[in-house]
Amino acid sequence: MAASTLAARAAAGIIRPLNILVSSALQNCSNSVRLISTLSARRLSHFQTPLVSPAAKLVPPVRSLACGHPSAILSSVTPLLPAVLRLPVRTLTYCSLRKGKRKSVKAVLFRFLRLHCGLWVRKKAGYKKRLWKKKPARKKRLREQVFCNKTQSKLLDKMTTSFWKRRNWYMDDPFQKYHDRTNLRV
Repeated sequence: MAASTLAARAAAGIIRPLNILVSSALQNCSNSVRLISTLSARRLSHFQTPLVSPAAKLVPPVRSLACGHPSAILSSVTPLLPAVLRLPVRTLTYCSLRKGKRKSVKAVLFRFLRLHCGLWVRKKAGYKKRLWKKKPARKKRLREQVFCNKTQSKLLDKMTTSFWKRRNWYMDDPFQKYHDRTNLRV
């Protein structure tokens, strides 16, 4: 089941025409697959697994999902995708388990600050790494904060909810003069 869901996620994220077919097949039978796997693990655990000849292992098995959908789609799509395309994952929750709401990515909230004008502020990379070997001028430069570019700001806006985009008024806010953009074209 884990391999088929990984393949479905990879196929749904990259290959658009198969997105609807794969997702509908997995939605229809995800509960029945889970039920069958738990039942087989409980009731059939005392049976021995049959011995398989080496010739039978050479032919890949054609599996079908519990509801009857063939999984040939999933097995044919996964080898075509390079390993590099399958690794990066943005851990954004579109629908939470408790309330069914979109959730913010916690790493974004810890590492970035959003100004009210829509710009995002971040620290420079490596500002607290191997400081013993950096010269004081470089350490001073690394302590500075910089703005994210337009592409990064759009991505960070997608990874947070509207709660983090509202205006906040803090006492003695060091970023107060940066929340409103003046004399700049949008």
